[in-house]
Amino acid sequence: MTTLYNEDGRSVPCTVLEGGPCVVTQIKTLATDGYQAVQLSYAEKKEKNTSKPLQGHFKKAGCSPKRKLIEFRDFAEALKVELGQTIRVEDVFAVGEYVDAIGSSKGKGFQGVVKRHGFSGVGGRTHGQHNRERAPGSIGGASYPARVFKGMKMAGRTGGERVKVANLKVLKLIPEKNIIIISGAIPGANNGHVILEK
Repeated sequence: MTTLYNEDGRSVPCTVLEGGPCVVTQIKTLATDGYQAVQLSYAEKKEKNTSKPLQGHFKKAGCSPKRKLIEFRDFAEALKVELGQTIRVEDVFAVGEYVDAIGSSKGKGFQGVVKRHGFSGVGGRTHGQHNRERAPGSIGGASYPARVFKGMKMAGRTGGERVKVANLKVLKLIPEKNIIIISGAIPGANNGHVILEK
């Protein structure tokens, strides 16, 4: 993340993303696949680390092996793309429009209910309590229902989930470096992969 100054002279927090170049590796049609979509690939990958079926898939598109393959529906008609075509940042995005960012949130490991769900704990150390500060409290009845209901908020693995942040403004494009700068923060750690949707 970094900051940019807008036309009012205010400092705006923003995120710098490298948006390509992406290569069209497959075009799905109603006749062959039952739906319309475009498969874009991104980030170089060594051929020795690519399976033989995928090597053939990339050769058909006339490009080197890529690390990420993502499908976008209703994309072909909007841009009139062709197999093997390279899509750059300026072909899709424009300054001033709004996009949605989808990524994997940072994994935080196994966490208790205070950090995971925002519980406040059972209480202080008074009246005989000495180890209840971050406890979850009661999780179910006794003879009825004689079980714990599914979906009960309890301790467990936190983070590492798909998160979508909507309505982030495109502040700046640097076409020669395929860089797009959008307002606000996006999910995930540095150097992670993010999907941008219009």
